[in-house]
Amino acid sequence: MTSVEEKLRLIKEGAGVYVNPIYFKSLVWSLRYLTSTRSDINFAVGLISRFMKNPRQSLLQVAKRILRYIGVLCEERKVYVAYLGEHSGNRNPEEIEDQHHSYLRSVKGSQEEAKASHIYSYKNVINGFSALLTPEEASKLSEMDGVISVFRSQARELRPQTTRSWDFTYLLEANGDPSRVSGDALLKRANYGKDVIVGVFDSGIWPESQSFSDAGMGPIPSSWKGVCEAGEAFKSSNCNRKLIGARYYAKEYEAVYGPVNSKVDYRSARDKDGHGTHTASTVGGRRVANISSIGGFANGTVTGGAPFVRLAAYKVCWKLPNETSKDACSDASIIKAFDDAIQDGVHVISVSLGGDRGRPYASDGIAIGSLHASKNNIVVACSAGNNGRNGSSTVTNVAPWLITVGASSIDRMFPSTMVLGNGLNIQGQTITPFSQMRNQPLVYAGDVEVPGTTSSSTRGYCFNGTLSQSLVRGKVVICRFGGVNQSAEVRRAGGVAAVLGKPPTDIFQVEPLLHPGLTITYADVNNAVSYTRTSRNPTVTLNPGKTVVNVSPAPFMAVFTSLGPNGIDPNILKPDITAPGLNILAAWSEASPPTSSPYDNRIVKYNIISGTSMSCPHVSAVAALIKAIHPDWSSAAIRSAIMTTARTTNNVGNPITDARGNVANPFHYGSGHFQPSKAADPGLVYNATYNDYLLFLCYARSPLVPNCPNVVPSPSNLNYPSLAIANLNRPITVRRSVTNVGTANSTYQVTIEQPLGYSVNIFPSTLRFSQIGEIKSFNITVQATNTAQRKVFAFGSFTWSDRVHLVRSPIAVSSS
Repeated sequence: MTSVEEKLRLIKEGAGVYVNPIYFKSLVWSLRYLTSTRSDINFAVGLISRFMKNPRQSLLQVAKRILRYIGVLCEERKVYVAYLGEHSGNRNPEEIEDQHHSYLRSVKGSQEEAKASHIYSYKNVINGFSALLTPEEASKLSEMDGVISVFRSQARELRPQTTRSWDFTYLLEANGDPSRVSGDALLKRANYGKDVIVGVFDSGIWPESQSFSDAGMGPIPSSWKGVCEAGEAFKSSNCNRKLIGARYYAKEYEAVYGPVNSKVDYRSARDKDGHGTHTASTVGGRRVANISSIGGFANGTVTGGAPFVRLAAYKVCWKLPNETSKDACSDASIIKAFDDAIQDGVHVISVSLGGDRGRPYASDGIAIGSLHASKNNIVVACSAGNNGRNGSSTVTNVAPWLITVGASSIDRMFPSTMVLGNGLNIQGQTITPFSQMRNQPLVYAGDVEVPGTTSSSTRGYCFNGTLSQSLVRGKVVICRFGGVNQSAEVRRAGGVAAVLGKPPTDIFQVEPLLHPGLTITYADVNNAVSYTRTSRNPTVTLNPGKTVVNVSPAPFMAVFTSLGPNGIDPNILKPDITAPGLNILAAWSEASPPTSSPYDNRIVKYNIISGTSMSCPHVSAVAALIKAIHPDWSSAAIRSAIMTTARTTNNVGNPITDARGNVANPFHYGSGHFQPSKAADPGLVYNATYNDYLLFLCYARSPLVPNCPNVVPSPSNLNYPSLAIANLNRPITVRRSVTNVGTANSTYQVTIEQPLGYSVNIFPSTLRFSQIGEIKSFNITVQATNTAQRKVFAFGSFTWSDRVHLVRSPIAVSSS
C-alpha cells in the first residue's frame, strides 16, 4: 500500500507548489491520523480539522483542499498585518470581521480562500487584521482604500533582554542613609497599587507561584472587563483576585509552525519559559519571605514593586520548535493583545520584548499598539533591548509615546575565590553551590582535549564532546570561555569543577551552573593557564560563593543594555530611563529549568536572570504606583515624572559608569536611574497628547497619519522631558511647556549644564506659578560654537528648581 508520505508527495507535485518541510511534517501527521481512524473523526486534530467538511471525503480531496487553500503550506506566503487605523461608528464584531474578509477576498479571489488565510481581526479599539499573504497580495492590499499600512509580522525574540533590587532602589534614592528610605511610605501612599491593573505581554504566567497569591486582597475592580481564558493546563479558576485575567494568542504561531506541541509549550496562558512569570512578579508579585536562588544565594523577601496591583497576563510569546532558548513574539499577536488589553481596562502595560534595533513606527506592532494605548491614557513601558555589545543606535522600542527602559546593576554581588598552588588569589563570581575544594589538581581544557575535536580557534572552550575523560577525571578544568553548557561538558568528562572565562564587562552577570564552578575574567584565565603550564603539579583551592550587598559603586550600566542614539529619529532621545536589570531574582515557571541549557533538568520556583526585560517591569511598577496616587495624570505626565526625577550618580556620589568603568551618558541611561518616591512628587511635568504624537508622525511622514496639516513642528519640538537635536546646522529654538503639579504658589529657576561645544539659552529663566495645574512655556535656543565636533553628540542638561523639587532634562546635540 502506498505510504501516506508518498500519497502526499504525489498530491503535492500535482498541485505544483513547494511545501514548507515544517508543514509537510504536520500534514503527514494529520493524514496518518485520518487513515487510522474509521469513524468519529476528530475535527479538532491538526491541520485537517480546518478543511474536512464531510467525514466521507477522501484523503485525496482533503489534501488537495489543504494544498490549495492553506497559505502556510506555500513557502512564499508569510503573515502580514494590515493596519486600518481606529474604529469609528458602532459596528458589531461580525460586521468588522466581514469587512476584513472583504479586503482579503479582493486579493485572494474567493471568500473561502480569504477565510482560510485570515488569522486575527482587531475589533475593539485598533482596526486591522493579519493574514497569510504573498508579497504580491500584500502589495495589492496596501493600495486599497482605507488601508494605512501593510507590513510583515516579524517575530521578536524573547531575550532576558526581587529580593534586593527594590531595597537598593530606595536606599540609593536616600543617598545610602537607611533612616531616609521612603519606599514603605510610597507604597502606603499608593495603597500598594491596590486597584491599578497591569497587563504583562510576555510568555504567560505560572499562576500557582506564591508571588501571585490573592490572600487579603479585595474584590476585583469593577472597571475590569477582561477574561481568564482556559486552555491546556490552565483553568479559569487559575485566576484570582491578584491574577485577574489571562489570554493567549496562538493563531499566528500555529499558522507558521503548525499546532502547538505540548512538549514545547502550553496552548494556554501557562508559562513554559519562565520569562513571563519573572516579569509579572517583578511588577506586582506579593511579598514572600525566605526566598533564594539555587543554593541559597540572594536570600531574602522577594517582592514586586507594587505588590497589590492586579495582574493580567497576555501570552504573545511562544517557544520555538527544536529551540531551547528562543521564543517568537510576533507583531500580529502583539497588536491583538494591545487591542484586547485596552478594551479590558488595564492602566499600565509592561512589554519586556524587543528586536535588534528600532523599527519604523508603521511596521512596528508595539509602536502601533502603544499609540492606541496612549490615546486611552494607558502607560506603556518597554525594554530598550539587549544589544549594547553591538554598539550605538541599537536601542529598540523608540516611539515617543512609550517609556524605553535600559538596564543597570544593583549593589549585590556573588564573589567566589580560587587560590592557585603558587598563592595567587583570583576573585570570580558564582551562584552555583559547592563546598570548599582544597588542593585539587588543575588542568587547562586546551591541554586535555580529544585529538581532532577542536581547532586553533576553538581550543580550550570546553565545547560538547571535546574533553578527554581519561585526562579530566577528578580535576578542576579551566575553560577559556563558558557558561552552563561548558560546565556540563566538564561534568560529562568527570571533572570535579569548572573555571570559566568571561570578558571583564560580563563577569558580574551570573547563572547557576550545572556543576561546581565559578567565572573569572579572561586576564585571570591567562594567569591560571600560565600557572598550569609552568608548574609540575598545578593545584587550586576553590572557595564557595556568597551573597554580598552594599557593594559600590552601584549602579553601573549593564554591558548588554542597548544604546542610543535613536536609529529611527535621533531628535527623540532614547532610552528614557534605567532601572535594575542585572541578576534579578523573581518568580519562575516550574515547567522550565533555571537556564536555557538542553542539559538542565532542574526545577525552581524562583530564579536569577538579567536583561532589559528585567528592568522594564521595575518601571512598570512605579508607573502603577504613580497611577494609584495620581489617577487623573496622563500617561505622558507619568513618564515625565519618572524621567525628570532620575539621578545620574551612583551610591558613592560619582557619575554612573558603563560596564567598563567609563562615565556613562544619556545614550546609556536616558535621564538616569529612576527614583520612585521622588517620581510621585515631581513638581512639574511635561505633558503631551495623542494629537501631539500624530503631529510628530506627520513630520516623519509616517503612513500612520494619512491626513496632515501643511505646517507641522519638528520632532525636537515635541513636549518631551528630554531634548535631542541631531545635525544642527544653524541656531535653533524649540519650545517646551510644563504643568505645575507641586505647590500652588511656587517659583522655579533654571540652571543649565552646557553641552561641550554648544551654547544653550532658556527664556524665560524663571517660571512663577499661582495654582496647581497651571501651564507655563519657555523657549530653548541651541547653537554650535567653534569647538563643536561635527557628527559627534555632546551632552548636557537643564534643571528647573523651586528649592524643593529638581526637574532635570538631559540634552543630546550634534552638528552636521
